[in-house]
Amino acid sequence: MAVAAIAQPRPSRQRERTMTVNLPTNLLRSFVAIVDAGSMLSATGQVFVTQSALSLQIRRLEELVNQTLFKREGRRLALTPAGELLLTFARRLLDMHDEAVLAVSSQDVAGPVRVGMVQDFADTLLAGALKSFAERYPNTRVFARVAGTAELLMMLDRHQLDVAVGFDSAEVQRAIRTAPMTWYGDPDLAQQDVVPLAVLEKPCRFREAAIASLEAAGVRYRISVETPNLSTLRAAVQARLGIACRTHLFPGNLAAVPPSLLPPLPAVACIVAKAADLDARCIRLEELIVEAVRTL
Repeated sequence: MAVAAIAQPRPSRQRERTMTVNLPTNLLRSFVAIVDAGSMLSATGQVFVTQSALSLQIRRLEELVNQTLFKREGRRLALTPAGELLLTFARRLLDMHDEAVLAVSSQDVAGPVRVGMVQDFADTLLAGALKSFAERYPNTRVFARVAGTAELLMMLDRHQLDVAVGFDSAEVQRAIRTAPMTWYGDPDLAQQDVVPLAVLEKPCRFREAAIASLEAAGVRYRISVETPNLSTLRAAVQARLGIACRTHLFPGNLAAVPPSLLPPLPAVACIVAKAADLDARCIRLEELIVEAVRTL
C-alpha cells in the first residue's frame, strides 16, 4: 500500500528572514549613540565615524530589521515605534556584549597552573613564590600538590604538573642549589647502643642517606618511627622518639645533633623541574620558585 507523503508547512518568509538576520554590534552601538546624543552630528564623536558613514550604518540597520527606525520631527530625529522597541533590545545586547568581553579579557581562561613540591618547601613557597604569583595573576587558579620527589617527577612526565620542586643527588646538573644533610634530634638518642631513627616512607632520599651513613660507619640503628608526613616526622623528633636526617629547612625549634656523635651525611640538591611548552604564567611561576629556592 502506498503511503502518501505528508507535506510539511514551510516557514513564512518573515520567519526565514528573521532566522538568518544578524545585527552587527557596531550598527547597534551607532543606533544607541544617536538616540543618546540627540542627533547624528553629535553622535559622531562617540562612535568615531563621519556623519555620512553614520547615516549609512542606520540605513543598513533599517534594511536588516525591515523597519524605519527614525522619523523627522522638525529639526530633530525621533524614534518610530519600531525604533523604540529596538532600542530596548539594543541596550541589553550591548550590555551583555561588553560584559562578555570584559569577563573573558580580564579572566585567565587558559586553565590552572599546576605546581608540585616536597613538604620541605611547602611553607616557604606558599608564603613566598605562590603569593607573588597570585598578586601578578589574581584570576589564575593554582593547583598545588605536595608529595615526594619521585611522585612529583612522575606526575610531570604524565603532564599532570607544570612545575615540580624537589630533591636530587648533589651532583646533578639541574641543581638550583645544594644543601648539607644534617642529623636532628636529642643528642642522648644519638649515643644509644642502637640509634632510633625517625624516617619518611619509601622512597625517600634522606631515609636512604641516613641508613647508608650509619651502616658505612658500623652504627647500629632501628627505625622507631615511619610516616608519610613531614609534620608528623618533626613531631616525632620533638617527642624524642627518634633522630631524623633532613636539611636546614626541617628544624622548627629542633637543634642539630653535634657532628661528633653520628657519621657525616652527603649534600642534597634542590631542583626545579618543568614541563615543556609552558605558557607565560607557568614560566613566571617557575622563575619565582627558582628565585625562592636560591635564597633558602
